[in-house]
Amino acid sequence: MTQNRTHTCGELRLSDAGKAIKICGWLENLREVGSELAFAVVRDFYGTTQVVAETADMVALLKSINKESTISVEGTVRERDSKNAKLPTGEIEVVPGKIEVLGRCQHNELPFPINRSREADEATRLKYRYLDLRNPAVKNNIILRCQVVAALRQAMTEHGFLEITTPILTASSPEGARDYLVPARNHPGKFYALPQAPQQFKQLLMTSGFDRYFQIAPCFRDEDARADRSPGEFYQLDMEMAFASQDDVFAVLEDVLPPIFAKYGKYDRASSAPFMRIPYTEAMEKYGSDKPDLRIDLTVQDVTGLLGACGFGPFEGNVVKAVVVSDFHETRKFIDKTLADVEVVSGGKPYWFRLDENGEIVGGIAKFVQPIKESVVSALGLKPNDFVALSAGKLGAAQKTAGTLVKTLGAAVPGHMDKEQYAFCWIVDFPMYEIGEESGELEFCHNPFSMPSGGLEVLLKAERGEIDPLSITADQYDLVCNGVELSSGAVRNHDPEIMIKAFEMVRLGEEDVKAKFPAMYNAFTYGAPPHAGIAPGVDRMVMLLAGEDSIREIIPFPMNKNAQDVMMSAPSEVTQKQLDELHIAIVKPQD
Repeated sequence: MTQNRTHTCGELRLSDAGKAIKICGWLENLREVGSELAFAVVRDFYGTTQVVAETADMVALLKSINKESTISVEGTVRERDSKNAKLPTGEIEVVPGKIEVLGRCQHNELPFPINRSREADEATRLKYRYLDLRNPAVKNNIILRCQVVAALRQAMTEHGFLEITTPILTASSPEGARDYLVPARNHPGKFYALPQAPQQFKQLLMTSGFDRYFQIAPCFRDEDARADRSPGEFYQLDMEMAFASQDDVFAVLEDVLPPIFAKYGKYDRASSAPFMRIPYTEAMEKYGSDKPDLRIDLTVQDVTGLLGACGFGPFEGNVVKAVVVSDFHETRKFIDKTLADVEVVSGGKPYWFRLDENGEIVGGIAKFVQPIKESVVSALGLKPNDFVALSAGKLGAAQKTAGTLVKTLGAAVPGHMDKEQYAFCWIVDFPMYEIGEESGELEFCHNPFSMPSGGLEVLLKAERGEIDPLSITADQYDLVCNGVELSSGAVRNHDPEIMIKAFEMVRLGEEDVKAKFPAMYNAFTYGAPPHAGIAPGVDRMVMLLAGEDSIREIIPFPMNKNAQDVMMSAPSEVTQKQLDELHIAIVKPQD
């Protein structure tokens, strides 16, 4: 049995009429017109071709084959009487002389119609992912992913970066999420860890003398799923540069990403270099988020001094933020539902009032605003038909609710979101330290290996009490696109003296650093170059390019929200023999 084909199912054209050909693919559909006439659609990776059976024997053969069986068709190409301009192969059809079953589908009923698989529930789609991927709409996302990864590799290579793979089995280290642990059979009681990121290895490569490194790196984190985060594993464009500053990193990504987004994205517009740079504190004040969606024209204003003493109880003693939405003509039902959604997402209750077409304060907390109407209208620059949404609470809570108002109202109210573009920005100058919610003491805010802005001198000033440690910023940055954090990066703290001092600020000494990060600390004592890097998430990038809301739509074989692979039944139990070899005993939790 030969499976060689002369053409794919998306290749034949009118110019091929009269040719003897052989195609192979899946039997997608069969439409019978009578006992001696039937139209079949054969689909492969490249497209579909119509096959016309015109004899009783050939019709009977096709009827005996279940849909989604793989078949080969040998026959002659001819011009179609009824052409389909929507299909690349819509001007031709194949009259078969021989049809052979290559792989029989043994099921009369499919879990879902292949071309409508996205309408099925997610659990069914994940269980039968191999069928889901036959849907051209689903398959195209995976093709897009392949194209984007290839384009990233080419662009990084053209910028002088070497692709270097780093270990998958490594040591556990405190990097912010739970590790996946792998028992070491030959070392009872010890474990490898799957890397949460190649962070230490790429910094060690810089210390080893490599100048520019990248890889499409697999990362493993035992954390819960979100719409923009896959549980278990994900991929990132990991990169690091020696003798580099923040500006050097920005220049590379501002050159690499816009052409890829413009070429492969659902929208053909992408920010050009240089991307807007927004300090962290400004982002929180102006947008209520460190992941602002710059496609939205709404911003946050502080009105604590204006409304904090207006007599409305929830404002008393709290920070008050306002979001003004111009040209607002939505119904009360819309307002109630939208603000309820904001409360669910942010955890903070929003409030509102509006200026009607006659310039009167109405709705929501209008009676508290009315006595200071002139001041409010002047301070906020209000015009008739303006809507004002408000949040209140401690600074962080008020900012979070205001940020959710910006995002929700910007997307829901017409005229406030230029959706069809990719709007990039850098968030810079992150705080180096914060007060821990549980400890009440000074802790690292983000990456402890970021270089503090000002280096050793600023740390010594904080140690001497000359400045507040909370005022120290880090040479750390996030890349944000359309309200999605694509990556975090930093200029690294490559100096052991500065590193030790940074850790001493949070009550950890040199021995703690040596114990937690022995290889990197020791390597730095042999003369490390200044270096900086970043790691944009490939999965999130492709999700944005495809215009999908869920990251699982662009991963070939994703896990569900509970980090289960229902197709492969993972995680699964293992045999007692395997456990004994690994010196592991299972202790089940008590009821």
